Amino acid sequence: MVASPHGVALAQAPEIGGASVPAHVAIIMDGNGRWAASRGLPRVAGHRAGAQAVRRTIEAAIRGGVGWLTLYAFSSENWRRPVGEVLDLTGLMRHYLRHEVDELTREGVRLHVIGDRTRFEPDLQAELAEAERRTAHNTRLNLIMALSYGARHEIVEAARRAARAARDGTLDPETLDEAAFGQLLSTSGIPDPDLILRTSGEQRLSNFLLWQAAYAELMFLDVLWPDFSGEHFAGALAEFSRRERRYGARPG
Repeated sequence: MVASPHGVALAQAPEIGGASVPAHVAIIMDGNGRWAASRGLPRVAGHRAGAQAVRRTIEAAIRGGVGWLTLYAFSSENWRRPVGEVLDLTGLMRHYLRHEVDELTREGVRLHVIGDRTRFEPDLQAELAEAERRTAHNTRLNLIMALSYGARHEIVEAARRAARAARDGTLDPETLDEAAFGQLLSTSGIPDPDLILRTSGEQRLSNFLLWQAAYAELMFLDVLWPDFSGEHFAGALAEFSRRERRYGARPG
């Protein structure tokens, strides 16, 4: 780990074959609906094709030597979509959990879930917890699925935890620094992302890992998520290796 100018611990990207590899890649998976519309298909077809892109991306992350992969799979704003689409999305989650967890285990992938899972039906909450339990011993890749996740909500919840601790006398507000506040977030124990990708050509973070993205490299790719391939992922890693990360410091 290295320290930022503000004292926050940052993941040190490993070196593979002389090139810098991001320890943690986070992806905003965007474009499922447009992919389906361009083919005259229902939106659920785009989500299903996007699930195949998830599998390809996990395989590419393993090949690339990435240790942490976060996928923005279901935002807190997605609850505002039509009921039918929300049911399609949660149904796809159930299908994924029931059919892919064994494969994750064979590949050595550990699943973590961040976000407000209490908004999901109890049976889906139970399946998420069971998938985390079944993969807890895996060490090859840490896969973080952001589900019912919103960064502003996460930060507000962390502030509430800090306020309650101060009220109860277990926290001196004067001792609360960035590193301590980070431990109150849902990503506590997870290194901040080195690289954040967004597909579909849109260029915004959309309420994703706002605190954790402070020093991340950002890439916006003009490819719809269902078309995202291992080659796209490898190309992003190659571009990352060419960037010089200064964490706010002046050039030498």
